[in-house]
Amino acid sequence: MEQRTDMLTIANMVAREKGIEAEQVLYALESAIQKAATSRYGTEFDIRAHINRTTGATELSRYTEIVASEGEVENEMQQIPVALSTVSHPNLTVGEFIIEKLPPLEFGRIAAQTAKQVIVQRVRDAEREREYNDYKDRVGDIVSGTVKRADHNSVAIDLGMAEAIMYREESIPREQFRRGDQIRAFVYDVRREQRGAQIMVSRTHPKFLVALFKNEVPEIEEGLIDILFVARDPGSRAKICVRANEIGMDPVGTCVGMRGSRVQQVVAELLGEKIDIIEHTDDTPTLIKKALQPAEVVQVLFEDANTPAQVVVAQDQQSLAIGRRGQNVRLASQMLKIDLDIITEEEYQDRSREKYQARSQLFIDALGLDDVMARLLVAEGFVSIEDIAHIPVDELTDIEGIDTAFATSLQKSATDHLRSEEEAVSNALTTLNIAEDLLEFLGASTAVVKLGENDVKCLDDLADLASGELQEILADLGITEEESANIIMQARETAGWFDDIDDNTDDNTDDNTDDTPPEATPESSHTNAQTA
Repeated sequence: MEQRTDMLTIANMVAREKGIEAEQVLYALESAIQKAATSRYGTEFDIRAHINRTTGATELSRYTEIVASEGEVENEMQQIPVALSTVSHPNLTVGEFIIEKLPPLEFGRIAAQTAKQVIVQRVRDAEREREYNDYKDRVGDIVSGTVKRADHNSVAIDLGMAEAIMYREESIPREQFRRGDQIRAFVYDVRREQRGAQIMVSRTHPKFLVALFKNEVPEIEEGLIDILFVARDPGSRAKICVRANEIGMDPVGTCVGMRGSRVQQVVAELLGEKIDIIEHTDDTPTLIKKALQPAEVVQVLFEDANTPAQVVVAQDQQSLAIGRRGQNVRLASQMLKIDLDIITEEEYQDRSREKYQARSQLFIDALGLDDVMARLLVAEGFVSIEDIAHIPVDELTDIEGIDTAFATSLQKSATDHLRSEEEAVSNALTTLNIAEDLLEFLGASTAVVKLGENDVKCLDDLADLASGELQEILADLGITEEESANIIMQARETAGWFDDIDDNTDDNTDDNTDDTPPEATPESSHTNAQTA
């Protein structure tokens, strides 16, 4: 009995040491004994081992399945037809097993070695499964551990009962680790792989910053304050946007803490990374102004969803708004997921003047108006011939200087012009051989005809133009340089010119961070920062 209970004692000791269930160890022992017995009695037999969970006694048995007829016997060593089994086992029926007890196994050197290999493998498999189950639900948590090894590619971190891996791109720039260093990191992925659970951690992930604030600011953990947006330039600067869910609470002050005590704890963990905390507002222009602090913004303008928001600043504020190497505007853009175009007041006035003149010239050329009347329509907000053709006559007559007769005549001229354009476009498209992708992008329009006449016949041709070239081709349509630049950029995106860049970015970053745009210098006239 003493020798038998040793089996259970060993199983319990191994289970405690490896952090797995004793049942898993016993299962590994059974598999090992069964493997050795099969080698001893023959692999053609169905040999099974069982360890009694009370006494620790090992039982070996040979199983023979009873089948309906001799024609169903696939393996004579493991199956027997019911007609033959009834002679010695009349109480057993089809589907049941004849169980024959076998004598205890005497382990030889080879059998013992085989058993040992099976036990080690089974226990290792159980350890890996335990690691995966322990950490699969900890994605999004901060873990602490000790650096086990570090090289130029990655850092292995001992978490106690598991090991995590942090690739170098997931560590803060200039951060160095040595064996034995204590480290905290963010779990962003746990994968079940053949060599065991792969616990992936990061110190550059935006959510690491969020998790650190949750640890330092109880109000965030309690749901009184939400962190809505985050953008990081790891080790250098970060921006977060917070919102209070309780009336009267100051979310920024709460996150900063008394004399900056809370935010300084986070800054220290991130090696001095400066953190800008802004309060959320539903007014997007105001939110953009806050996001670009410390720069002072004069005005924020939106034209449509396909063009960047124009952020107008004073000349002496442009460098501050853009930031060193474009950092300030890039982080603000990533955080709010809005493209931002930083321009000076002088640039804004020049652009407005250019648009004003282009639209006035369009009305003069298309409708035969004089300069005064064309400028009047532009001043009233009309930007295209369609605007004039489709507006009710009584709204036109509300404009000072336009009576009913002139309004009716003006609308007729606009309608005739559009009809004439439509016919000309239809006739031209039959001979220009325009590609379908360009027609889908711009529609059957005068712009497409003019492009076709200048040998721009597909979307890639359009994407390959410079903004000045496109503006020159479409000069009669009153297009500005800014508008032509936006059209070309949209054409490149639609044509998939940036797909390879996005794929490479996705391989190296999380769904929360995005491709870093070309860096802007303070001397540049404006910056188009890509959203996160």
